Amino acid sequence: MKFDPRTFFSHGDAWRYGRRVIDYARREIVVLVLLVLIAGAAFIFVELASEVLEGDTAAFDRAVLNALRVEGQPGNPVGPHWLEDMARDITSLGGIAILTLVTLISAVYLLLTRKAGAALFIVTAVIGGSLLSSGLKAVFERARPDAIYQAVPVFSASFPSGHATLSAVTYLTLGALLMRVQERRRAKVFVMGTAVTLTMLVGLTRVYFGVHWTTDVLAGWTLGAAWAAGAWLVLLLLQRRAGEADGPPADPQ
Repeated sequence: MKFDPRTFFSHGDAWRYGRRVIDYARREIVVLVLLVLIAGAAFIFVELASEVLEGDTAAFDRAVLNALRVEGQPGNPVGPHWLEDMARDITSLGGIAILTLVTLISAVYLLLTRKAGAALFIVTAVIGGSLLSSGLKAVFERARPDAIYQAVPVFSASFPSGHATLSAVTYLTLGALLMRVQERRRAKVFVMGTAVTLTMLVGLTRVYFGVHWTTDVLAGWTLGAAWAAGAWLVLLLLQRRAGEADGPPADPQ
């Protein structure tokens, strides 16, 4: 007779205890992964910032920028006109106007579905990320690529890329929220994969249009990912505290 652990634990306190242990372990793994992600992204950002301040990335940044320009025409990105048109549409997905609309629409939907906590979470995360990005731009005050390279108008400082930072904060946070309501692993992977893809495409277009150095975008990605992971970790810990007081933790309401 084969030993069947599911049958063995199908009744009584042992099965309930086993499920509690499994659920606890899964929650701890999520927290650990988020902590590692935050620490890793923060470390990369600090290293990038240090290299930028010392001027060690200048040659690399300029080489990438020149590689994306038509030879002898620094203001003309490589590729056919349709590619430039598509890139122009994609880069707008990381603009303040679009991200504000996405955030407000998401927040209103969450409020209508009686999930005020989730709505407050996404709004707070995006506003906080925006303030952080603006503050760091003011601190570093890095000059953007020369105006002759720029295919779209820009006004603020260069490091870190605001488009890369805020697209990471917004899309990764929304992706994490959507993952919470998905039961199938394929759906979870698709949701987060879409969020990551949008974030990466927005950042790449900023270098393509010559309005950011490559290291600006890399720093924006790492900063945005760290901020989104940190916000999500805070939410999980708050839910855990509420669960300890009121019972099992629930999805954001």
